[in-house]
Amino acid sequence: MKTFAFASLSALVTAGRVHDFFAENNYICEVCKMAVEFANNEDSAGLESLYKMHPELQNRINAFYGHKEILDLNSAEKTCQNMELCSVESIFELLMAEQPLDLSDHIEHVNSNPHSNWVAGVNSKFEGASLKEIKSIMGTVVDPLWTIQGKVKQTSLNADLPENFDARTQWPECESVINHVRDQSNCGSCWAHGTTEALNDRICISQGGDFTTLLSVSDTTGCCNGIHCASFGCNGGQVGTPWEWFKSTGVVTGGDYGDNGTCYNYTMAKCAHHVDDPSLPSCDDITQVEPTCGKTCVDDTSRTYSDDKHFGTSSYGFGFIGAVDKIKQDIYTYGSVTGAFTVYEDFLTYKSGVYSHQTGSALGGHAIKVIGWGTEGGDDYWLCVNSWNNTWGDLGTFKIKQGDCGIDNQMHAGLAGI
Repeated sequence: MKTFAFASLSALVTAGRVHDFFAENNYICEVCKMAVEFANNEDSAGLESLYKMHPELQNRINAFYGHKEILDLNSAEKTCQNMELCSVESIFELLMAEQPLDLSDHIEHVNSNPHSNWVAGVNSKFEGASLKEIKSIMGTVVDPLWTIQGKVKQTSLNADLPENFDARTQWPECESVINHVRDQSNCGSCWAHGTTEALNDRICISQGGDFTTLLSVSDTTGCCNGIHCASFGCNGGQVGTPWEWFKSTGVVTGGDYGDNGTCYNYTMAKCAHHVDDPSLPSCDDITQVEPTCGKTCVDDTSRTYSDDKHFGTSSYGFGFIGAVDKIKQDIYTYGSVTGAFTVYEDFLTYKSGVYSHQTGSALGGHAIKVIGWGTEGGDDYWLCVNSWNNTWGDLGTFKIKQGDCGIDNQMHAGLAGI
């Protein structure tokens, strides 16, 4: 068993940098370390599970069979660094990443483009922020080689769908939940925000507005972890697996940092990068307190953790063929879905209109919740709620052109439980 595992793990070799995106960079490293630990423990079932979850592992095994000399099973981190599956950044790379990202050229480009259907401007959330800081909150795996898609919902299109739809006006009794804009702060937990918030909306809708309490992004971030969800807290995660976790384990209640009356609130305050904003503290002053997985209600001891759990009943994606209409029907019937897409530099400057990528480099994958759709200026769009606080964009929301940045093919949802 160990001989097979040693040879297999040596196959996980890549050239150069592990991945340009923060979430993938961390994710690949964590998966590699899990594989090393499985091998060290002679856990063939664990290895096979990783291969099934990520065929790319098997591909690399087939390509690089037999290099035992780089293995050190006493140190998973060192082994993965040797295999170039965990990054070791140079001093030059670290210094470059600390430089403020100048977005002014992107703002000028967008606003001077006569064909642009959106307006760019300065968002205090990112003014003066470094490339490293910005990439570190792009916490969703979007590379198809490393995403976990899950099952695709089989559905017949039978609803007479409107041209424009907004879940906030469709279900006004749940508007306070659907339109609640959170802030992931300086943590790559967007994957947990986009999933938990969509489930929150669906539970409220399914109960006719009787449930308007916020659900805990901290519980999802801390407990929907590598073992259960193939996700790694502030270091990034998936958007499909949390919906399975909602079904099997459930999520407790939890509001924003400092809220009262819920089980487990978010562990970091809203913040802005490097600018004076009277409504927000500086992100430099916010210590990253990564949510952990406990079994008590730390913010309301009158609640019992196990009794405070709220559940989903299913988990599904929408595939590729006819995805847009399937997604619309699902939103129209049940409420918000989780979406993910690749963020480019110009997206940070979004203020209004229908965003479509025009300029700037890719920064990483990001998850949000999608609450509707429509058409504006000839562009079909998705209406979304972000997790960068309500000073960003259009009071924390945005419209993105359907199909742009890969969003149509990276949506997930599930039915609400209790």
